[in-house]
Amino acid sequence: MSQSVLDQLLEMGFDKSRAELAVKRSDGLPDAMDWLEKTQDTPMEELLEEEESGTNVAKLEDDTVAMSLVCNECGKKFRSQGEAEFHANKSGHADFAESTEQIAPLTEEEKKQRLEDLRERVKAKRAGQAAVDKEEQKRNEQIKRKATKETQELKEELQRKEQMKEAAKKRQEKQDEIDAKKRIKAKIEADKEERRRKAEEQKAAREGRAVPVPAAAPAPAPVAARPAATHNEARLRLQTSKGNVMKTFPADTTLFEVAQLLQTENEVTVTKFVQNFPRKVFEGNLDLGKTLKEAGLVPSAALIVQ
Repeated sequence: MSQSVLDQLLEMGFDKSRAELAVKRSDGLPDAMDWLEKTQDTPMEELLEEEESGTNVAKLEDDTVAMSLVCNECGKKFRSQGEAEFHANKSGHADFAESTEQIAPLTEEEKKQRLEDLRERVKAKRAGQAAVDKEEQKRNEQIKRKATKETQELKEELQRKEQMKEAAKKRQEKQDEIDAKKRIKAKIEADKEERRRKAEEQKAAREGRAVPVPAAAPAPAPVAARPAATHNEARLRLQTSKGNVMKTFPADTTLFEVAQLLQTENEVTVTKFVQNFPRKVFEGNLDLGKTLKEAGLVPSAALIVQ
């Protein structure tokens, strides 16, 4: 009988150690399931200690045959030692005695109904746990989606800043080219004027005429001076465990944003940045919240990623 009850409990998904103890501490499948339900939150070590200590049962005198057990604290009667131990575990009662009163056994219909009730309770409990697990999984997925969205937005923001920086660089290069062409054109015109003047002087000398005084040349239009470098970007060489990474960032990019980009694009987890010359270590919320300009990494720097 015990082996059959154990097999049924294992088929229902109960842990083997607890199922074996339930069979030992109960009388039949309904009692075993009831015991498992009541002790589900009790640590296995505590249950084993209770098993070793046992239940204190007062014996009958003479040769009287005990037909049941009775709890002297509440008067409840039990058919078996297992039922009495289950009651002791549930109620905390410890004073039991043997009794000559025979308790009528459950009918087959009562056993069937009790077993069905217990199975329904187990089914409902598992359904409730499944709902809790589903809700927890849903929250985890929401957190994951939020983190992915924030990482994507950060990546897009860095790309936008990179595009703006590249556009500004191209505009500056175009302006520099225009200024250079103007300077070359002005130099060519000055050389042509100098050759013409010398030719006029030589001709006047051959003809015996006075050398004409050249009119004062108009002052050349000033060429706009190139603006002083403002260092609006930082070119970083990042030494990671997967190799070197060369990146150019706007000067107002924070070290935290650089770390997020490395994690997204290069799968590198960053705890701190180390600069050898001069020796600096950037870690923690305070340091990683600094911009590249505030950290002294503009216009270029080499960092070790750890």
